[in-house]
Amino acid sequence: MNLRPPAPAVPLLLALALLGAGCTGGVEGTPGAVGLRDPYFPGLGNGGYDVTHYGLELDVDPAANRLRGTATITARATQDLSAFHLDLAGLDVEGATVEGRRASVNRAGKELTIRPGAAVEGRLRKGRTFTTVVRYSGSPQTLTDADGGKEGWLRTADGAVALGEPSGSMAWFPGNHHPSDKAAYDIEVTVPEELAALSNGELVSRRTADGRTAYRWRAREPMASYLATVAVGRFATQESVTPEGIRLFTAVDPESATASQDVLDEIPAVLKWSAQKFGPYPFTSAGAIVERKGDSTYALETQNRPVFPGPPDTALLVHELAHQWFGNSVTPATWRDLWLNEGFATYAEWLWAADHDDVPVQESFDEAYEDDANWAFPPADPPGAADLFEPPVYARGAMVVHRIRLAIDDDAAFFALVKGWTKAHRHRNASTEDFTAHVEEETGQDLTGLWDAWLYGESRPSVED
Repeated sequence: MNLRPPAPAVPLLLALALLGAGCTGGVEGTPGAVGLRDPYFPGLGNGGYDVTHYGLELDVDPAANRLRGTATITARATQDLSAFHLDLAGLDVEGATVEGRRASVNRAGKELTIRPGAAVEGRLRKGRTFTTVVRYSGSPQTLTDADGGKEGWLRTADGAVALGEPSGSMAWFPGNHHPSDKAAYDIEVTVPEELAALSNGELVSRRTADGRTAYRWRAREPMASYLATVAVGRFATQESVTPEGIRLFTAVDPESATASQDVLDEIPAVLKWSAQKFGPYPFTSAGAIVERKGDSTYALETQNRPVFPGPPDTALLVHELAHQWFGNSVTPATWRDLWLNEGFATYAEWLWAADHDDVPVQESFDEAYEDDANWAFPPADPPGAADLFEPPVYARGAMVVHRIRLAIDDDAAFFALVKGWTKAHRHRNASTEDFTAHVEEETGQDLTGLWDAWLYGESRPSVED
C-alpha cells in the first residue's frame, strides 16, 4: 500500500458468548475460535478451519448501491468442529448451508456463527474438507480504519471499488479475513452492460444477457482476502502478454487514460527488472486498475493488478508491483509483520532510482535517516492499529533492508539472500522472526545488534552501529 491519510477487537465477553452459543449437548467437536488474536486486530479472522477456495457470485447495482452475493467457501477443518465463524460487515444474511444441508446462522456485529445441522456435524472432523454456502445482500459499507482511512466498498463516480487492507474485504463477502488464511478465488461479478467489472487473476469469461454482463475472474494462486478487489465502472482496457509469458490486463478510467499511458507502458520493464532483483514473478498475470482522481485516496497492491487513485508515477508503480513479491506472495503472518511488505516495496523504489535516475541507494537512505517522522516508533512494533501505515513502517523498514545489505557487504550475496527469501516463502505466510532467522542462517552472522538498533530500537541509532 502507498502511504494513506484498521477493525476493533471483539470484546472478550462477546467472544465467550459466541463460543457458548455454539455449544449444545451431544454435538461432536467444539466451536472454532472467534478471532485469531492478531496483535492489532484480535477479533479478525477465525479459528478451527483453513479456507482453500472462495467462489463468489456477485450481482451489483451501482446506482442503487446494492449487492446480492453467494459465497461458496471450501475449507479444511483444523479441529473437530461443532460450529465456526465468518467475518462479515453490514450485509444481510439470507441463509447458509454446510455440505448442502441447511445451517443455522447467528450474528453479533461483524461475526457470523455458522452451526451445521445434526446430520452434518459429524462430518466436520479434523482434516476433513467441507463446503459452506452463504447467501447475502444489502448495501455494502465503506469502513473507517483506526487511522481514519476508508476501505471496504467505496462508491466511485461511475461505480465502486473494493479495497480491503487491513480488514475491508468483510464489507463485500463473508470469510476468514486474516492474512494468515490464504486461498484461491473465482469471482463472478454481474453489472449493467454499459459497465465493466474487474477483479484479480485472469478473465475467464464474459457474457451478456438481458442488459447485464457477467465477468468471471480466476485467481489460482493463494491470496489473502485483503488483496481481493472488485472494481465496477467505465474503463478502457488493454490485454497483452510479456516476453516472459505474463498475461497483462490493465483497466483505466477514461478520465485518467491519457495521463496514465506512459507509466503503464512501463509495466513489462518494471516486472523484468524486479524479477532480476527479487526472483521470478510469482503469478501468471499482472496489470493495473487506474481510477479517476478522487475515487479513492491511496494506492493498494491488490493481487495481480494494483489499484491506483488516478494516474500513477513510475515510483508508485514500482512500489505496488514490488508488493506482488513482498506482501502478496510472501504474506505477513500477522499485521505486526507489515514492515516486511512496506519496507521492501520502499527499498524497491530506492533500487529503481539508483538504476534509472542516478540516485544512489545510500542517498535515499541518508534522506530517510534525517527525516524525524521515520523515528516515531520501531518498524517491527507499531504502537497500535492507527500506526500501521505511518512512515516508520515504510522508510525505516527500507533502512533495515539497507543495513542488512551493508552488513553483508556483497551485493551478489545480498540479492541471493532476497531471492532465497521470496523462493522459500512463495505463496506462504512469514513473520519477522522467520525473516531474521533466514538472514542470519544465510549470512552466518549474528545480527542481534542490527535488529535491536534498527528494527526494534526506540531511538535513532548512529549510522556507525
